[in-house]
Amino acid sequence: MRAATQRTSTNQSLADLCVRLNPALRGWTTHFRHDVSKATFSYLRAFLWKRTVRWLRKKHPRASWKQLRRLYLSDWWPTEGERTLFNPSSVPVTRYRYRGERIPSPWAKQTEQIARATH
Repeated sequence: MRAATQRTSTNQSLADLCVRLNPALRGWTTHFRHDVSKATFSYLRAFLWKRTVRWLRKKHPRASWKQLRRLYLSDWWPTEGERTLFNPSSVPVTRYRYRGERIPSPWAKQTEQIARATH
């Protein structure tokens, strides 16, 4: 994200920036969605918003905040045309369940054997 939004990269459009960043953001959040990472995703969302707004202000130094909001921040999230920056906090965090009900627990058999032996 930092490399894509440096001062020297303001010659691209916001749509191009979204095309470059969205696959990396989707891949990163998909990889880490099984961890306890909701707070991290919220932090990443805030970081992306601040960094993108700073990049837009460098790209359009004479535009007012109202103009930038109207052009690029519909619903307060960076959007240009059909392209929208991926929102990491929209990814649901689901705990990874390896065993589930399909793999029986070995301890259930041991408790049954102990219960039979005591009766």
